[in-house]
Amino acid sequence: MSDQSPLPEPGNLRFLRLLVTILTGTMIAGLLAIISLLVIRFPTATPALPDVITLPYGTRAQAFTATAGWYAVVTTDDRILIYDRASGTLRQEITVLNQ
Repeated sequence: MSDQSPLPEPGNLRFLRLLVTILTGTMIAGLLAIISLLVIRFPTATPALPDVITLPYGTRAQAFTATAGWYAVVTTDDRILIYDRASGTLRQEITVLNQ
């Protein structure tokens, strides 16, 4: 068997390998920066939710939304019940019409 030595790597291929390595490192650093900014800037405080919501008999909640002065519960029987945030009493009832 003859002893064959490997050919030396061309200079432009070595340069290309270096560029790909630098690009990979830059992309990883950028991704970590974006993730850390999202974690830092994302609000950690959750809105104050009522402890108990008393729904009319026979209704089931389907969705919930809240503002500073009131919160609303959408029921499975196509009604929106709006409650006062301070007292927890029912302020308004809206029936959604199906067409």
